[in-house]
Amino acid sequence: MTTELLLGGVVYSPAAPDATAIAVTDGVVVWVGSDDVGRALHPDAHVVDLDGRFVAPGFVDSHVHLTSTGLGLAGLTLNDATDRADCLRRVAAFAADTAEGELIWGLGWDDSSWTGAGPDDGRFPTTSDIDAIVGTLPVYLARIDEHSAVASTALRRLVPDLDDAVGYHPEEPLVAEAHHLVRGAARQLVTAAQRTRAQRRALDHAAAHGVVAVHENGGPDISGLDDFLALGALDHPVEVRRYWGQAVESADHARELLAISRADALAGDLFIDGAIGSHTAWLTEPYHDDPGHTGINYLDYETIRDHIRACTEIGVQAGFHVIGDAATASVVAAFDELAAELGTPALARCAHRIEHAEMVSTEQAGVLARCGVVASMQPLFDAEWGGPGDLYEQRLGVARTAGLNNFAGHAREGLILAFSSDAPVTPIDPWSTIRAAVHHHQPRNAISARGAFAAATRGGWRAAGLNDGLTGTLVPGAPASYAIWEIDDLVIAGSHAGVQRWSTDPRSRVPALPDIAPGARLPRCVRTIHRGHVLFDDGVVNGDIA
Repeated sequence: MTTELLLGGVVYSPAAPDATAIAVTDGVVVWVGSDDVGRALHPDAHVVDLDGRFVAPGFVDSHVHLTSTGLGLAGLTLNDATDRADCLRRVAAFAADTAEGELIWGLGWDDSSWTGAGPDDGRFPTTSDIDAIVGTLPVYLARIDEHSAVASTALRRLVPDLDDAVGYHPEEPLVAEAHHLVRGAARQLVTAAQRTRAQRRALDHAAAHGVVAVHENGGPDISGLDDFLALGALDHPVEVRRYWGQAVESADHARELLAISRADALAGDLFIDGAIGSHTAWLTEPYHDDPGHTGINYLDYETIRDHIRACTEIGVQAGFHVIGDAATASVVAAFDELAAELGTPALARCAHRIEHAEMVSTEQAGVLARCGVVASMQPLFDAEWGGPGDLYEQRLGVARTAGLNNFAGHAREGLILAFSSDAPVTPIDPWSTIRAAVHHHQPRNAISARGAFAAATRGGWRAAGLNDGLTGTLVPGAPASYAIWEIDDLVIAGSHAGVQRWSTDPRSRVPALPDIAPGARLPRCVRTIHRGHVLFDDGVVNGDIA
């Protein structure tokens, strides 16, 4: 057996709130405590000098799209475009270096944040705009939420009868079925080698941000089966749990689909609706900026209910992409009906999931909590779009915006939270995610740093159906999955200045966390370890992994 002793730092552990050292043997935490005791107990250990650095459980990103994330990391990203004209300039610059016939896969444009002097500068790019720049190049430009996209004529022509699909428009961004078809055509132009490089790039990026595991949310309309199967064959040390989003009608159908997809579960991006930004989230009342429209509903109630029932019968996770309040009402009603039919213990054992859960009322959160459902949520959505005048208010108005992403309310009802990025929609950046949850634009919806950190670590494992009380913590007996961070200050704080809790009193001996107040420098990852294996190391820690 090989024991490694990390000394001289700060270790985030509920077993020893003042810990400065941690010992690991063969990928398992065996002890946490003080330096002197650690040396006495483990005299023959390989010693790593932390030099004041912070050691904490590794993060889990419970909702990612790895290929698209990896393509974005090395390709055309439009997140910083300031208006339509700037967006088109960036596309033109990228196209100038693109070989004839090669696909341009771009992402991240967000017209809700665009400002400009011209009358059209606040509008999306059109097919004609793109064609005038790229000529015959196939171009797929996903909106930041990835539920609509601008596509060049060259790409559109690869989809037979595209103009008959729901969501088609000759000039405007495609949504619904038309978007799914053109995205599928774009995927077919990504070579196997490009796909593998993109997936590895995304996982390397995650590891460099202290992430030890991710949950790929695949499905026929988001990544395709070829992409999903290729990811399953990828040899990478970051742990990947794979969710396939396709509805099933029965237990036998569920078993068949699991065998075909080789998925860990039938959850993830099984779309009940779309996204607020693309006007495709399914609402009970019309959009504030589009009074004649309430979004899109992809699954009827019976399909939702039957999918949950079939998965429950074989003991596998079910789950759905759920954003609008009408979509939420439908899935909550299905869980409520099945709780009466199958019993809440049967549902809770499966740890079923809903992704996003942006518009969930207190009563609905209570139903989901009673059924043991996990809410995989993205705090950076609020950071990006929840401010005054931002996208949420544009699309939904002030009153509905106030209740969005209610982390505190969900937690009070007992709903299990797992935090994630939905990369590439928002970046894989766990400390920024925690900051966003703590400093919500609506203070009453915010949670404490400790609660947010738990949702980004233990919550991710619970979202994977693992709730052993050890995984996701640094206590004796837990898997040695952790990251080492360069930090400034450590603090114990509530969700905002008006919150007072015993846990924020130093006498409570609650482990401190890095300061994530607005303006504070966030921690920088210097080493990431998962079950004893090095995922990332920038070389600054004095002492190699034994």
